[in-house]
Amino acid sequence: MGMHDFVIRNAALLDGLGSEPFTADLAVRDGKIAGIGKSLSAKEIVDAGGLALMPGIIDNHTHYDAQITWDPMVSPSSALGVTTAIIGNCGFTIAPCKPAERELVMKNLTQVEGMSLDVLRQGIRWDFETIPQYFDMLERQGCAINVAGFVGHSSVRTYVMGADAPRRAATAEEIARMRALVVEGMRAGAVGFASSTSPAHNGDGGLPMPSRLADDAELRALVGALKDAGRGLFMLTKGGHTRISFLEELAAQSSRPVVVAALLHNSTNPRSVFDDLDAIAQANSRGHRLVGAISCCPLSMDFTLRSPYTFEGLESWKPALPLKGAAYVEKLKERGFRDAVRAELARPAHFRLFNGQWDQVEVIASARKECEQRSIGELARAAGRDPLDAMLDLALEENLDTVFNAMLLNSDEQAVAEMLRHPASLVSLSDAGAHLTFFNDAGFGLHLLGHWVRERGALSLPEAVRRLTSTPAELFGIRNRGALKPGYAADLMLFDPRTVGRGAKQRVFDLPGDHPRLTTPARGLHGVWVNGERNLQRLPGRVLRDFSP
Repeated sequence: MGMHDFVIRNAALLDGLGSEPFTADLAVRDGKIAGIGKSLSAKEIVDAGGLALMPGIIDNHTHYDAQITWDPMVSPSSALGVTTAIIGNCGFTIAPCKPAERELVMKNLTQVEGMSLDVLRQGIRWDFETIPQYFDMLERQGCAINVAGFVGHSSVRTYVMGADAPRRAATAEEIARMRALVVEGMRAGAVGFASSTSPAHNGDGGLPMPSRLADDAELRALVGALKDAGRGLFMLTKGGHTRISFLEELAAQSSRPVVVAALLHNSTNPRSVFDDLDAIAQANSRGHRLVGAISCCPLSMDFTLRSPYTFEGLESWKPALPLKGAAYVEKLKERGFRDAVRAELARPAHFRLFNGQWDQVEVIASARKECEQRSIGELARAAGRDPLDAMLDLALEENLDTVFNAMLLNSDEQAVAEMLRHPASLVSLSDAGAHLTFFNDAGFGLHLLGHWVRERGALSLPEAVRRLTSTPAELFGIRNRGALKPGYAADLMLFDPRTVGRGAKQRVFDLPGDHPRLTTPARGLHGVWVNGERNLQRLPGRVLRDFSP
């Protein structure tokens, strides 16, 4: 036996499997956990002084596909305890992509993921066309954390159908070509196939994201490619019209797990998310593996009326989506447009981002300082006006520069605690890498450990750690990660359970072209190792391409 590279001493070990913490030494050699015990020796000793040591966080819902090509540090996730990120969720990837369609793919991302077109044009390194070439490029470039990627439905559809992708159903021949691309991606080491049927997901010019045009036959064929591959999972961000029973059918036909997103609590329709989780649990009882992707964070969003993602899923907002400049301004002034939005918000919905809760929409930045830190509901009552009119008129008066914040979903803490404890739920939906100017939940794992464990007692510490580590590792087939076991990769996070959490959001200007994004600093985080390496600047992460069946 050679000497260990380093030993972490005096830590309370949380093994990721749900066991109670125990104090021991953990030794690392050649990037792997080499031993767990007492009085282990090594070239370097890290004295943990009673801090807790757990496997690194596995973030199973990110959108770093574009950013990682210019930012191998994968910030801010690498600074927030995340050691493995799954990219390509919802099917919004940048591969495969023909050179002639790069602009279209970037414009779609700008709309659906709240990214700046300038940032994407300056930042993305297009050293690839196919999915295998994209993974190869990431491997050559290196990354700070481990990354696994989905084959993305919207990208595959655009590659095969071009400008028709967001406009019509596919022919049998086009479906066959798409299926071949899914198989090629799986052979190159993709973790699965991802898609979206959510009405909130619109691309350039207000057209639906391409995957929303897929009929049941197309989804059956593409998810069926996973059966051929013998591994991988299907990830879907579902619209209200997509039934859990259909997703159970796909799980049964493909014999593969299905991740159902985005299950968020809506206070105006409080039981719908639990109906979905219960339906998923019932599918599990019939031997079909489905899991409901939930968030442990309240969904709040900063936005301006220039890019009002908050409203873009509304049917009544559709006429405004393709408009720019003066035509868009005129549409916002139109009485008929406003009346249609009001009427839609008055009707209950199974799932939508905004539900007319005007007291939860606040003015953050306005030329009229007296409006700041006050809700639209409050301002409208004070002026004896309708809240939608009050908001739109304020924004129009200020050239659409007014910044609002909307507390949209998951604001009922009791309901979120119940979702976290539901046996069919997967802690997920950080959306890291997307909506950079609206919100940032990349620190979701630290929030789970601080807010939900220490402050609210909704989960025990061992259980919360399990939900962030071995649970996603096992579901996604990630080998030898997600637990503190000899032979497993030394992806580790050292933290103080008494102070762990995420700090207040901050605006930083570090995207290409000095564009802004929101971030949250880590609290109580004392060390992160990826494959046994603490200096993440050396890019110790791997592109994961080999998964358990």
